[in-house]
Amino acid sequence: MSTTAPARPRSTVRQYSTPEPTSYGGEEGTGWVLFAAVMLSLIATLNFIDGIAAVSNSKFYVANAEFVFSNLNTWGWILIVAGVVQVVVAFAVWAATEWGRWLGVIAAGLNMIVQFFALPSFPARSILMFFVDVIVIYGLLTYGGRNRYSLADSR
Repeated sequence: MSTTAPARPRSTVRQYSTPEPTSYGGEEGTGWVLFAAVMLSLIATLNFIDGIAAVSNSKFYVANAEFVFSNLNTWGWILIVAGVVQVVVAFAVWAATEWGRWLGVIAAGLNMIVQFFALPSFPARSILMFFVDVIVIYGLLTYGGRNRYSLADSR
């Protein structure tokens, strides 16, 4: 009996010159910009619903509360206008426009201020929406630069 085994043929490794295409192609940061657009539209929807609840004098808000701007009706109209503007900005971010990026940053920053005003009535939700705005601003400023992203080209 031999102590050495017979020599096995070595398997050959086939190397490809080009990588296989994947469905996850695209530029770095496209996901962040898409996330920012989706979060802007989600925040816009929440602001719009809160505005309608305030204007319609529903039992959603606490009675006899003091508001920063006038009364509950005025606060509701501020939220409705903010929601409509944020939806338009979210579509501009989806369209990969440079002005949409900057309006997205401004809209998220203004929503941070609005959430500070709403902090006494809904503290947990206001803080969560504040931090979502922080993440939206990060995504737009870090990955939304000129000619760096195009959501239409990432398909």
